[in-house]
Amino acid sequence: MADVQAHKPHRASKKSKEKGASKHTGEKNPKAFAFSNPGKLARQAARSHDIKEKRLHVPAVDRLPDEPPPRLVAIVGPPGVGKTTLLKSFIRRYAKETIQDPVGPITVVTSKKQRLTFIECANELEAMVDIAKVADIVLLMIDGNFGFEMETMEFLNVLAATGMPGNVFGILTHLDLFRKPQALKEAKKRLKHRLWSELYQGAHLFYLSGVLNGRYPDREIHNLSRFLSVMKNPRPLVWRNSHPYTIIDNYRDVTHPTQIEEDEKCDRTIELSGYLRGTNFSAEGQRVHIAGLGDFTIKEMEQLPDPCPTPAMEQALAKASGKTGRRRLDEKDKKLWAPMADRSGLKITGDHIVITRENGFTFDKDAVGVERGEGEQLIIDLQNERRLLGQTDEGVKLFASGQKINQLPVEDEDVGNTGRKSRRTARLADGESGEPPEDEGFESGEEDEMEDGSDVESEFNEMKLGKMFRKQTDDDQEEDIAFADSDSDLGSISGDEDQGSDFDDDEDDEEDPELKWKDNMMERASQIHGRRKPFRAVDLARYMYDESMAPIEAIKKWAGQDDEEEIEENIEEDDETFFRRTGKEDKEDSWEDRMIPKFDYEQLEAKWSDKDAVEALRNKFATANLLDDAEGEGEDGSDFEGLDDEDDDDEGDGAFEDLETGEKHGADDEDEEEEEEEGEEQPAESLEAEREKNARRKEELKLRFEEEDREGFKNDKAIARREGGNDDEFGEDDWYDAQKAMIQKQLDINKAEYENLDESQRIAVEGYKAGKYARMVIEGVPAEFVKNFKPRMPIVVGGLSATEDRFGFVQVRIKKHRWHKKILKTGDPLIFSLGWRRFQSLPIYSISDSRTRNRMLKYTPEHMHCFGTFYGPLCAPNTGFTCFQSFSSANPGFRIAATGTVLSVDESTEIVKKLKLTGTPYKIFKNTAFIKDMFNSALEIAKFEGASIKTVSGIRGQIKRALAKPDGHFRATFEDKILLSDIVFLRAWYPIKPHRFYNPATNLVGWQSMRLTGEVRRDQNIATPLDKNSQYRKIERETRRFNPLRVPRALAAELPFKSQIIQTKKQKKETYMQKRAVVVRGEEKKARDLMQKLTTIRKEVVEKRKAKKAEQHEKYKKSLEEAEERIKSKEKKEKKAYWEREGKKRGPSGDQGGGGKRRR
Repeated sequence: MADVQAHKPHRASKKSKEKGASKHTGEKNPKAFAFSNPGKLARQAARSHDIKEKRLHVPAVDRLPDEPPPRLVAIVGPPGVGKTTLLKSFIRRYAKETIQDPVGPITVVTSKKQRLTFIECANELEAMVDIAKVADIVLLMIDGNFGFEMETMEFLNVLAATGMPGNVFGILTHLDLFRKPQALKEAKKRLKHRLWSELYQGAHLFYLSGVLNGRYPDREIHNLSRFLSVMKNPRPLVWRNSHPYTIIDNYRDVTHPTQIEEDEKCDRTIELSGYLRGTNFSAEGQRVHIAGLGDFTIKEMEQLPDPCPTPAMEQALAKASGKTGRRRLDEKDKKLWAPMADRSGLKITGDHIVITRENGFTFDKDAVGVERGEGEQLIIDLQNERRLLGQTDEGVKLFASGQKINQLPVEDEDVGNTGRKSRRTARLADGESGEPPEDEGFESGEEDEMEDGSDVESEFNEMKLGKMFRKQTDDDQEEDIAFADSDSDLGSISGDEDQGSDFDDDEDDEEDPELKWKDNMMERASQIHGRRKPFRAVDLARYMYDESMAPIEAIKKWAGQDDEEEIEENIEEDDETFFRRTGKEDKEDSWEDRMIPKFDYEQLEAKWSDKDAVEALRNKFATANLLDDAEGEGEDGSDFEGLDDEDDDDEGDGAFEDLETGEKHGADDEDEEEEEEEGEEQPAESLEAEREKNARRKEELKLRFEEEDREGFKNDKAIARREGGNDDEFGEDDWYDAQKAMIQKQLDINKAEYENLDESQRIAVEGYKAGKYARMVIEGVPAEFVKNFKPRMPIVVGGLSATEDRFGFVQVRIKKHRWHKKILKTGDPLIFSLGWRRFQSLPIYSISDSRTRNRMLKYTPEHMHCFGTFYGPLCAPNTGFTCFQSFSSANPGFRIAATGTVLSVDESTEIVKKLKLTGTPYKIFKNTAFIKDMFNSALEIAKFEGASIKTVSGIRGQIKRALAKPDGHFRATFEDKILLSDIVFLRAWYPIKPHRFYNPATNLVGWQSMRLTGEVRRDQNIATPLDKNSQYRKIERETRRFNPLRVPRALAAELPFKSQIIQTKKQKKETYMQKRAVVVRGEEKKARDLMQKLTTIRKEVVEKRKAKKAEQHEKYKKSLEEAEERIKSKEKKEKKAYWEREGKKRGPSGDQGGGGKRRR
């Protein structure tokens, strides 16, 4: 038993074999994926190619910021369709609040990174046009019981002309009015297909059944909101992707009250707030157009804290500031921003606040268990306070996070208290440590005295100081911005420190030692640091041309020597100075602040005489390291210190090609020599360091290759194509991906560059980014805007480019809308909606004649495009626009008159009008004739010499020369002899120009459009003048009598036989037929008379008989119809009785039911 028997190994089970055999190898089985039908293969290939082609569009720059603005959801529909009810339902769904009067844009947080701004579109055409330009998502409300209305179709056509957003959905309401399910089903199907024909096949259509408790059912609203939340960002429209814009959700009138008291109609200064969208707003001098108001320049713009931040933004802010934010967003903390709406009984309208409550107010302050809104609580807190500040027992709390103030601080009467002279600004503090920041370049001589508290009086309280100067006692306090508790805690920040200059020295000595160091602090700091930097080139140019200053004084002032001497004297005179400059900073000012640095030229000459330094400089220009060395050391070990002191490591791998000599220098030879010489001294590099070095070198080569090959012509696929002979062909997929990669790379470069800038510098360079909440101050607004302000009308502020701020002639391609009843006439006023603007102009319509001239048209053609030219603001080509004759809702027809696109913009235009000049001949000499009544002077004839003329009969001619005696008569030649009765006309072209008429549609301040001539006559009861030449009259043409053709006898004798003129001679004697006369005798005359009477009687009898027969036939036909109707009714009754009997016999038997689907 010593030898242990080895067991025979088990055989592999069949299951394991099957598993191993059935394991997927990663390759497709050709039998499983083969096409059995060749037609199916072709269709599949075509479909895949179509899908591939659809995604190939012109790559657009994605300007959507990291923190995008809320998506704008527009609720559009005719009145009474349920827009307000839907908006209330959405607010209840997202914010768990009930708003009675939802007015203006309302922003809610829908998810962790997404917000939506809902706005209800008013039932006015101006509001529809403005909303169509900015809406991201459109909810099209349709009355299911009525169908599509005119407002809905107008809005869809405006969307199609200005730019259709990718998300347009239909919502059917009032479906609870259908009594029969079959009628409801048919109505849904009909409206769905009608919506598809207007939008696209497969457009989404939602159904809202009814209203419960003033809102739509929660389940239907939940489904609709889920669909909105998972929606992707569509492809941005070209106009919105190239212009900054915002929709205003808050408005204030900040005009000084004294100006309003002096003149109620003075121009106002307003403050508008909203989320910025599109591209970046310029930091200064941004030109904007407010739709319905006009063009303005933004006076002041400021970025505000986001009033409705997403949880992701709050987490990022908490992470940056060190706070610990919430992990979960509770229902009660869901954000809602609706400044214009009535929220919790508090509504802000303009410059006043309206507080409402349905059940009345309860003014009992001590009442318990009473629910109060935010506005009512403000009234309750203020109503019972009738005593002055300092007389109350509990005190007054001005801020929620502040302290209660019990009494006013006692001040001397001599101390001036004039209040604040400028806007209050935030004091930035260090959030981690509550200590004040160190004064750069200053040394305090009283720090020890301030730290020692033995000499401090008992009245001094550290809590009286602002948070900037107060030591932090609470470890949990993590505020980034600290405000003072009162205006006097931090001292004056406006620079008005001359208020206390009347104090005596004795009063200064009696002040608290803790507050003495504050005296003249701003004045001393301005003396030391308020001066200009020396050695500035700008100051030198200014001092050089200052005639009141001597050259020596200018040089001293430019070098800053005078200021230094004055400051040194002031510092020596003041013994109790808190701030003191150090010698080190003086030295830094003299060297670092110089725009022209000082160099030791002898040292530079010695350095550049060295060949090694010159070689190192050549390496700087021959090779470039595209990567930044994180370790701060150059790879080639060069100790060159002449140009790049900050980035000494930016030298690449040392390999370069000398472009002058053509020699290639590599770093490998030098590395080998160094390894042989220093191999014994230095240890071998580790494996990780060598790998890191190789990876770094590969990354550098890759970046260098991308810099050289920006267009992507040196990649592997492009090289393979060129080798195959397709050098001129660029792969569509490769080109598309390469363009997108280039755009993304440029965006990354811009983002990295902007991140290195300070926030103020970034705003100055980049502007105010989209997605931020900002306020803008605009001056010169008419007073009617404040007076007629309607919160339901949207206020769209769109940025203007430099080109759009200029005016000229715009040439467009225009087409009258097929639903508009009247054709458009040249010269009639038309309202254009082009870009952000809505204005009225006088267009001239034209058409191209064989591409040689633009011929004016009096009216627009039917079902056909034509050219239009009008005076207005210049706009980029391919910009869509819509036209209206009137915005009034009194017009029962379709209000969109025409649509089109911009072709070109130019300061001049060439449109010609056909002009016909007529004349008559008064002398004719064979093919030459003298023409009169066409011109008035010889000068006019000289201008048209050589022009082609034509007669009405089609004989062409040419103007030769003016005649001497009759002024205005000329000689002309024709291709054939003309007659004196012919009319000669000259067809000329007369250039015309559109009228320079531009009337902006300022509907927000009250606007009167230019009326047609017929409208003016109708309003003022003026009769239409009748011109005799314009009236239609009967044309009477006299019969023309032509003389017979007379051929000379000599010519007639020489004519051939066929062409001889045969003329019968007039007979001298009358013929028998001419001489014969028929005379009726008496008997024959009586017989003829009798026969005529008999014939007349017979005709009358036949007519009577025929009429009587027709009457009898009508009676017979009526009797046949009655008999047939009786037969049909009898058959119907018999059939009904039969099926009643048969139905009882064939009733349901057994357990089977007879309620199957009825066939139609």
